[in-house]
Amino acid sequence: METQFQGSYLENELDQALMSFPFEVQTSWYVITGAPCSGKTTLIDLITGRGYTTAMEMAREYFDIEMGKGRTSQEIRDSGIQTQLAIFEMQKRLEHSLQPEEVVFLDRALPDSLTFTRLFGLDPNEILPECLKIHYAGVFILERVAFEREVQLGPEEEKPAQFIDLWLEQDYASLGYHIVRVPVCSPDERLDFVLSRVADIDRN
Repeated sequence: METQFQGSYLENELDQALMSFPFEVQTSWYVITGAPCSGKTTLIDLITGRGYTTAMEMAREYFDIEMGKGRTSQEIRDSGIQTQLAIFEMQKRLEHSLQPEEVVFLDRALPDSLTFTRLFGLDPNEILPECLKIHYAGVFILERVAFEREVQLGPEEEKPAQFIDLWLEQDYASLGYHIVRVPVCSPDERLDFVLSRVADIDRN
């Protein structure tokens, strides 16, 4: 089956000149990210259950808002880059509303948009400056789990999922982050894995 992303991917490197400036704000925030069907929502829910502050994925929030206006999920997905840029703006407002010193687990963060805009042919360097204002305490990328994605955000397709998984790691690494890969295991084991790594980061 052909995907709507076919032939649109951009694989250019991030602009080193732009990345020569230091981050403006150091935070105690941890990013939970990954390709679609990686189990992010399940893990975030478990982290919330442990009493930590979490922030929901802005793509879900955006879809809920737009569908409340009468648009269908397919219409939103078909908007492509306009949808991605709108989600990016929502994420920016969310992160600017958080307190840097508070420990927060984010269901995706601003640099995720570097990868997602690539899918639609937008040069990620156009939004790169905003991704250099906030520095996160840690970045966790979840390995993909074999299950079907919920209908609202669209069906899972193999090629874009592989692209997202690859470029999330490359884009975050290009920004200087040490990436922690979260293996496929039970949700509770994933929770323990992430929290143990957070404890290690805090000690260091």
